[in-house]
Order: sequence, then C-alpha cells, then structure tokens
Amino acid sequence: MKEFELKYGCNPNQKPSKIFMKDGSDLPIEILNGRPGYINFLDAFNSWQLVKELKEVLNLPAVTSFKHVSPTSAAVGVPLSDKLKKACFVDDIEGLDDSLLACAYARARGTDRMCSFGDWVALSDVCDVTTALMIKREVSDGIIAPGYEPEALEILKSKRNGNYNIVKIDPDYVPAPTENKDVFGITFEQGRNNFKIDRELLSNVVTENKDLPETAIRDLIISLITLKYTQSNSVCYAVDGQAIGVGAGQQSRIHCTRLAGTKADTWFLRQSDKVLNLPFRADISRPVRDNVIDGYINKNEEDVCAEGIWQQYFTVRPEKFTDEEQKAYLATVDNVALGSDAFFPFGDNVERAKRSGVKYIAEPGGSIRDDLVIECCNKYGIAMAFTGMRLFHH
Repeated sequence: MKEFELKYGCNPNQKPSKIFMKDGSDLPIEILNGRPGYINFLDAFNSWQLVKELKEVLNLPAVTSFKHVSPTSAAVGVPLSDKLKKACFVDDIEGLDDSLLACAYARARGTDRMCSFGDWVALSDVCDVTTALMIKREVSDGIIAPGYEPEALEILKSKRNGNYNIVKIDPDYVPAPTENKDVFGITFEQGRNNFKIDRELLSNVVTENKDLPETAIRDLIISLITLKYTQSNSVCYAVDGQAIGVGAGQQSRIHCTRLAGTKADTWFLRQSDKVLNLPFRADISRPVRDNVIDGYINKNEEDVCAEGIWQQYFTVRPEKFTDEEQKAYLATVDNVALGSDAFFPFGDNVERAKRSGVKYIAEPGGSIRDDLVIECCNKYGIAMAFTGMRLFHH
C-alpha cells in the first residue's frame, strides 16, 4: 500500500488528508480492520516506537495506552499481585499470569483508567487471546502490533460493531535518519531522536545516596523511554515495572511534577482496602465506575458519598476517604522512580516527588541551581542520576 486516504486531518474541516511515504515506497503497515484517522495514526506510530524501544532495552513484552499523542501509561510484563489485579479490574481474567504481554496490558490500561478511556493501544509482541479479551471489554479506538494470533484478531474485529481499528506494523521497519514536518507552510527538518536509553545512562549518580537497585534501574528506564514519546514538558513516575503517573505538555516543570504526582497518588490509593471494597451496584458500567472511584479519591465535581447521589452507584453508603486517611496511606509508599525530560530548575520538584514516595530520580542536569536540587535530594536520601540528555518531544 503506497498511501492511505484519511477521512480528515486533526479536525473535520482539515481536508484532504492522507498518509504516505515521501520516497514512494510502500507503507510499513497493514490495516486489518476499521479505518484509522489522522490522530489515530499519530498515536499509533508514537506508541509503537515506545513499546518497541522498551522491549529492546528491557527484553520484556511492553504495552502502552496512548491518548492525544502522549502515553497515559506504559508497562512491561511483570506479574500483578492479587491486590493490583483487583485495582486494575482484571482479577477475573483466566490465564493472566501465563501471558506477560497480558500482564503488561493490564498494568498499562489499568494505571490511569480515566485518561485511557478511548485510547490507542500498542503492543510490542504478537497479540494473544488473553490480551485481546481484555482489550475487547474496554473503550478503545484501536491497536497497533507486529502481529495477531488468528483467534485474537477475530476477537478484536468484533469490537465497535466490527469497526475497531487494527493495524499491523512491520517490526523490522527502520525510518529515515532525518524527519520533516510542516508548520504554517514552512518545513522543519531534524535528525530523528535515536538516542539510546539504557542502564549506562544512569551511571552518573550525583547524590550522597548512590544506590540504584535493579528494580530502580528498570523503572527509571521505563520512565525515561515513556518521556521520550510524551509531549513536553513532561515528568513520569514509575514503579514495579510501569509508569504510574505522566504529567505531559505543561509549561512549568513543577506543574508537570504535581500533575504526574497526583496521578501516581490516585494509582496507589486505588489499591487501598477502602477503595477496593467500595460496594458498587452490579449494573454500573466500567467507565462510570472509573469516574466514581476518581471522584471518591480526589473529591472532584461530585460528592459521590452525598445523600441522593451515592444511591446511583453503591448498594450502601460508603464512608468518605478522608484527607488524613489518604495521607497516612501514601506515607507508606516508597521506592518510586521519577524521570524528567529536562532539568529541575528548583528543589520544589523534589519536595513534591517525595510526597509520592519517590526514592530515585533521573534528569538531565545542567540547571544553575543543580546544587540546590542535589541538596534537596540529600535531605531525603534520594538517589539522583544526571543523564546529560534532554528528551523533549513536540
């Protein structure tokens, strides 16, 4: 296939629209089902790069959930605890532990379920039946993978009344070393960001605490590779083989850290007994339940415990999750890794990160206040590596 005509571009008024190879060669993809759009393909090609790189570096199956050209999470194939299975709503999946790819999907899709609503999924490996069954029951726009087991493909084709977008990509495709894009009729050209992120990037530990265990190295690598394909400015918290909070596209570094930290806190609090034991009505849909849990934890637009409201969601009125209870629970969190796509200009980022259990940090360094940021890390016994490499993505 030389080119594929799209219904429209980013918005319905942006026509004509298509994807094609500038050198006239065949596209490195097959569209097996549906008709992906412009934004779908932006998500598809960015997300594929992320999981492909994670798999190459960590040698584990990798999955990411993408929305609007940034990951909501990314994860590698690490088995889930019983409590995490329940928090990710996959405790009913038979054979989950037998598929590391399915474990990676459960983590990636289960991290930030509100942001993953209507997501694009990327798999590093051939999609198996267990993974397909989990994807089938979630609200999702499409998927990209290097292949699909025949039964898994039929399961996915049944989504969205047969219109689910399914893309197969050539895993051996290597893009040209330079890339172009047009803005306001002006063409930009740059070399592709082929910078390799691996354990060697974490060798310059600048704090008093220089201990980076293997699990921390893995999680920092996940954080940094996730940031490589996240709209900047961006910060990513990671633990236990997955990104648990991504703060993307903020103009201020501290706002990235706060946003990602709030998401990480929500992920941890969803695993508390108080949330796991919420008495939901049997007729509540998965997306509604996700919204209610977020409201229960973060006390947003609606007080889900209020009289006249709780009856819509629960069989009995739940006790409120107080700020004091949440702080006490989060005080037990530890060993979280954090990556930043550019240097921390102030120690306030470290202060906020510490509140979410961060013990390991990777950032480029190079700020005129590096000494103050290091001092703040030393105050809390945090190990911080300077990577020397910025990871902006626009």
